Amino acid sequence: MPGKRQDVISWDEFFMRVAIAASLRSKDPNTQVGACIADTNHRILSVGYNGTPSGLNDDEFPWDTAPDPLYDKHNYVIHAEANAILNYRGSLKDMTGATVYVTLFPCHECAKTLVQAGIGEVVYLDNKYAGTEDNLIAQNIFDRCGIAYRQVELSEE
Repeated sequence: MPGKRQDVISWDEFFMRVAIAASLRSKDPNTQVGACIADTNHRILSVGYNGTPSGLNDDEFPWDTAPDPLYDKHNYVIHAEANAILNYRGSLKDMTGATVYVTLFPCHECAKTLVQAGIGEVVYLDNKYAGTEDNLIAQNIFDRCGIAYRQVELSEE
């Protein structure tokens, strides 16, 4: 009888690929972000992607960056991490110590939200805003609150 297969993907890769799949739902023409929250038992609690609130018709949405705040997408889009938390229908206690897998390092607003939800670790794929003020604030929030964060690389197929 043959032994079990040894070349399975890691939990990090599995959950990050779920986050990547979620990002494919984003209608943002510039940045598609996905998030997957997994508990300490390797169970998916929730997923989310960056997009408009459910009450806004995204066909009539200003998808550009604009000087007028009424027409700037950044004032309307809910980030993937926040959507993943909001999409969860269980008790927030379930998120205590959980890991969020996100395709882009969280902004400082999402960092606060993740801390408040009880997330214990942030695993990210890309940190394209590394070194910016917002990025440094997010890292400071995680550091001060004892939230681990690390980058993961996916294997090539």
